Amino acid sequence: MKADLIATRQAIRAGSTTPQVVAQACLAVAQSPACKHAFMQLTPEALQQTASQPQVGQSPLAGLAVSIKDLFDVQGQVTQAGSIVMKDQPPAPADCLAVARLRAAGAGLIGRTNMVEFAFSGVGTNPHYDTPAAWDGLHDHAVGTHEQAYAPGGSSSGAAVSVATGAAFIGLGSDTGGSIRVPAALNGIVGFKNTARLVPTQGALPLSTTLDTVCAMTRSVRDAILAHEVLSARRVPLGQRPLSGYRLAVVRHLMQDGMDATVSRAFERSLNSLRAAGARIDEIHLSELNELAPMMSTGGFSPAEGFAWHREWLERDSEHYDPRVLQRLMRGSSMKAHEYMDLVQARQQWIRRVEKALVGYDAVLSPTTPITGPKISDVAPGAERDAEFFRVNGLLLRNTSAVNTLDGCGISLPCHAPGELPVGLMAWHAAMHDDTILQLALLLEPLLQQH
Repeated sequence: MKADLIATRQAIRAGSTTPQVVAQACLAVAQSPACKHAFMQLTPEALQQTASQPQVGQSPLAGLAVSIKDLFDVQGQVTQAGSIVMKDQPPAPADCLAVARLRAAGAGLIGRTNMVEFAFSGVGTNPHYDTPAAWDGLHDHAVGTHEQAYAPGGSSSGAAVSVATGAAFIGLGSDTGGSIRVPAALNGIVGFKNTARLVPTQGALPLSTTLDTVCAMTRSVRDAILAHEVLSARRVPLGQRPLSGYRLAVVRHLMQDGMDATVSRAFERSLNSLRAAGARIDEIHLSELNELAPMMSTGGFSPAEGFAWHREWLERDSEHYDPRVLQRLMRGSSMKAHEYMDLVQARQQWIRRVEKALVGYDAVLSPTTPITGPKISDVAPGAERDAEFFRVNGLLLRNTSAVNTLDGCGISLPCHAPGELPVGLMAWHAAMHDDTILQLALLLEPLLQQH
């Protein structure tokens, strides 16, 4: 893993490098084949201008490169959300609040990153602007086609690739059902989904107003804490407890169903490492997870709320939507008002039951995704691959979306060994357990990386 933001900031303050030198290095990566299709728009002038400001190295983000998912308003730029439907919209008159907070903290904006159209998939494909390849460390993506490349995960696909390759130190994204944690897992980086209410969504194009979360991907847990502090305008207290002072849970059913061999091996190895380091890990039967599929049988929040936002666009421009996104949005058109209200109430009751079941535990551990990333060639746009795409999409989002339904928080940490495809371990809990999850993640990170 490349040097993280905090280490680079320390080097700048020690005089061993400068923000301008680091900016040039990041731009070189962003313009290289490693980041092919990762960016919708590069803004080298903006990055270099920030890096050249006097005393920028003393700011929290030290003038270092941050990428912005094409879901967020940046003053003077068009917010397309990975679509061609929005490409002729006027430029945003102002930064969204998340971008404004990053700028105020000294971020250098390197560019807008590619994404799944309207943030509605966990796979990462985009038929309009192509699909960036996951940075798995095993293949030379600079050569050839997508035949040997892996899907980056979505919907924050380009953001993940920008961080994993070294083009950006922070990738600003969103997480409605796993759109930060899934691509983090498939690219071998850190992705933290905070409790949704902690970061304003103002100025971000919505998918589900109930579930949308503004958050980021980084190269390390300490960078994740820094990014969260900037985005949430709050401080995360450093924990004092040893690993043995945390009580952790593992759910064997559902979240571990259908694991492929690589994920199973990495997850079991990780649990063994944590136990050897003194972690107390109990197996629990969280039967409430079995209620998720019946609860969402009428469609769920994202199709209903997404359709409500898109309905006028769909009436006049549906032929220009990604057919897979269109199919999911149109499912929301058939949800009745009483079904939506029943879903709201059922979710509130379900959250209370899950919170009660997790009393006494500091976090639950699970695979971020039960499978590694698919080959792009197996899920690329095309009706003949739709069945495989939707199968994979459901698996990739299954574990992470449970945390969104819970209104919870969770972090994905890389736990694969060298030579393996990237695998993420997710530590999660209910709402407002963010500080505990981040403090725990600081302890887990070195143990998971020792392989």
